[in-house]
Amino acid sequence: MIISATPYRISFFGGGTDYPVWFQEHGGAVLATTINKYCYITCRTLPPFFEYRHRIVWSQVEHVNELDEINHPAVREAMRYMNVQQGLEIHHDGDLPARSGLGSSSSFSVGILHALRALDGKMTSKSELARQAIHLEQNLLRENVGIQDQIITAYGGLNVVEFDRDSEYRVNPIPIDPIRKELFQHHLMLIYTGISRTASEVAKSQVESIPQKTQVMREILNMVPEANKILSGTGDISEFGRLLHEAWLLKKSISDKISTSLVDDMYERARNAGALGGKLLGAGGGGFFIFFVEPGRHQTVLEALEEFLLVPFEFENAGSHIAFYEPKHFSKYALTNRHFTR
Repeated sequence: MIISATPYRISFFGGGTDYPVWFQEHGGAVLATTINKYCYITCRTLPPFFEYRHRIVWSQVEHVNELDEINHPAVREAMRYMNVQQGLEIHHDGDLPARSGLGSSSSFSVGILHALRALDGKMTSKSELARQAIHLEQNLLRENVGIQDQIITAYGGLNVVEFDRDSEYRVNPIPIDPIRKELFQHHLMLIYTGISRTASEVAKSQVESIPQKTQVMREILNMVPEANKILSGTGDISEFGRLLHEAWLLKKSISDKISTSLVDDMYERARNAGALGGKLLGAGGGGFFIFFVEPGRHQTVLEALEEFLLVPFEFENAGSHIAFYEPKHFSKYALTNRHFTR
């Protein structure tokens, strides 16, 4: 049995510049971190005693004999991409809900590829894992996604990721003092709106709008080095929150699908209660809000948003990793000569 653990992420600045339609012409960058909430993929070779070849457990339970019969698109395409020959049992579990703006789809993609490679007895570099996940989502699944989430969740940590016009990228850890990093974390509040959405659908409207929003996108991109300077410096860290507010206003102007009346009301209430800034995470439309709030004002903000759920979290640095490794294999004869009753 193999268990991969792949963290979710919080992207603060630069979102949207990681779409190929933008960075292949202008370059791009994001400032983001992974957190100690994970997507878990459990994978094992299925013993040859069942009437089915594959068992896939997610919000559904699938018992199938052929890859083409698998309903879960990412599982089906990942198994095909990794040229899986043996019968497998795959379980998905997550610390937080899917479709909530924390990069859960890419955490899943990175996690299942990591688990399948480990089950095959192969080590995978973070760079290779990220590139494989990007290929899976963009080319095999044909999703309207950027490339930040696959990279961030594979590598882990608090980083600036830069995207070149030739689709190469660089992961640059932010040189922040440990005490200042802890102070930064204590200013953050992660709150769930209760609204789930499919990122690809929301992202489609953003991708279509990007060519007409060049000036806005440049401003969003320029905020990345500015935010990096705040974190790695020694000045007032509250400037990060104020910059986050400006970034949210810019992001909303890209597409009318990014925010909703409920989201706008929630943000206004948080700001009135003391939040210096915040943003809806991911493509928009719902999911999680991240707010930047002075620690002494947390309770006031919680009271203003009492019907919503606060999720405590901490930063993490490991990225995707194999949390449990104990592979069991059956003889090739047993695996290739098994008979199934349909």
